[in-house]
This record gives sequence, C-alpha cells and structure tokens, in this order.
Amino acid sequence: MTMKKMSILFLMAALPLIVCNSCSKTDTYSNVDEMIAEASKYVTEITVKELKSYFDDGELFTLVDVREPGEHNFGFIPGSVNIPSGLLPFNIGKDEFWESEFLYRPEKDELIVVYCKKGKRGILAAKTLQELGYTNIKNLQGGWKKWELTYPLEYEKKLEDLHAVPHKEEGGC
Repeated sequence: MTMKKMSILFLMAALPLIVCNSCSKTDTYSNVDEMIAEASKYVTEITVKELKSYFDDGELFTLVDVREPGEHNFGFIPGSVNIPSGLLPFNIGKDEFWESEFLYRPEKDELIVVYCKKGKRGILAAKTLQELGYTNIKNLQGGWKKWELTYPLEYEKKLEDLHAVPHKEEGGC
C-alpha cells in the first residue's frame, strides 16, 4: 500500500472521531459569573423604562418573575407570573401550569420578558428559554431592584402570603 493510500485511510478513520469529539464538547466554567458572562452574549436585555413602555403602549407579552416565591410575595411587577428559575424549563410549556395561573401558554415566538432580583438569574433563565426554542426572549436589566427603585409606586405584593412564607435571601442575586 502506498503512503498516499495509507494517509487517506487514516484520515477516513480519524475523521468520525474528530467530528464526534467536537460535537460533544461542553463548556465548563470556573464560577457562575463566567457562566453568566457567556450566556449574556446571547441574551437581549431591556431597561425598566422599555418595560414600562410595553405596559403603557398596551403591548402583549408574558412577564415571568424567576425569583423564589418568598421573594416574589414581598413585591413584584404587576402582571408577572412567578416561575422560579429551577422550575422554568418544566413549567413554561405546560398547559396545566398556565391554566392554574388563568393565563395562556406563550407560543415559542411570542415576547417573553424575564426578571429576577438584580438580573443574573434572569440572564440564565432567558438563555434556558432560548435553548428550549423560544425565540423572542428578553431579560430585564437590573431586575426587580431596578424596577422598584425606578417605579416605587408601581408594584404589587401578595399580602395574604406575606406571613405564610418566611422571607429570606434566596437565589444569590
């Protein structure tokens, strides 16, 4: 066998291995901030003023608070539905969940705005929704804290739940 034929056979045998290894590569991060920085490259963010204009203009969209229920109960943006980030991929496409909230399940191309306390969990939640095939996802820059500081009179509380759920710092950001 000639050297040229041996080289071609070697390449033909090695090519599937190279392709498989490159396809199965997963990203690893040394900390959550690196993961958030990478995810933020793919996530569109909006300001609280842009979100307020959606309300003022009567735009149809789904607003999802990805904080934990104890955080949500103490204050949330009107019209938001609470789906903690850990449950988001499981509930976003479930008709039963949306029926229990008396809302319709958002279609894959509808505008969905997510928010958390300060924005980091929202970035990861938005990226997760994109990976599930949702194409019009935005994260609220600065999250709930920015909304609360900018529009201090425009938020709601679940007063009946305030004493039922002990409030503590949850979610880290």
